[in-house]
Amino acid sequence: MKITSYYPVLMVDDVSTTAAFYIEHFSFRPMFEADWYVHLQSVNDEAVNLAILQGDHATIPEAARGRASGVLLNFEVDDVDGIYAQVIAAGLPILLTLRDEDFGQRHFIMQDPNGVLIDIIKPIPPQGAFTAQYSTDALPQ
Repeated sequence: MKITSYYPVLMVDDVSTTAAFYIEHFSFRPMFEADWYVHLQSVNDEAVNLAILQGDHATIPEAARGRASGVLLNFEVDDVDGIYAQVIAAGLPILLTLRDEDFGQRHFIMQDPNGVLIDIIKPIPPQGAFTAQYSTDALPQ
């Protein structure tokens, strides 16, 4: 099987509010808009996509209808400190404050209007034993 695209689809109660959140705070643009589904693409990288879907839409099998839960979106960025300052200034909910992790991340965790966790990450060099856990081509610099 050759996969030609991959992106998460968040099932939510309020499609327009959720789409507006990602457009305003994460530089996405709508590529398709309906009242029940919005496909978003990063203005900085067309390979970065996210879709927002009405959780009770008829295209979803009845047994699977609902809303996003147990989801953590990771967004790797160049300037995590700058984004953290923007998020604080916007009054958005921060669940884990900005910090460096020995496993190779400088990050913070926030959430979207649906409670979906968003981990904003800048890869940094890992410390100690974590260095050996990376393959050589994946080691953050």
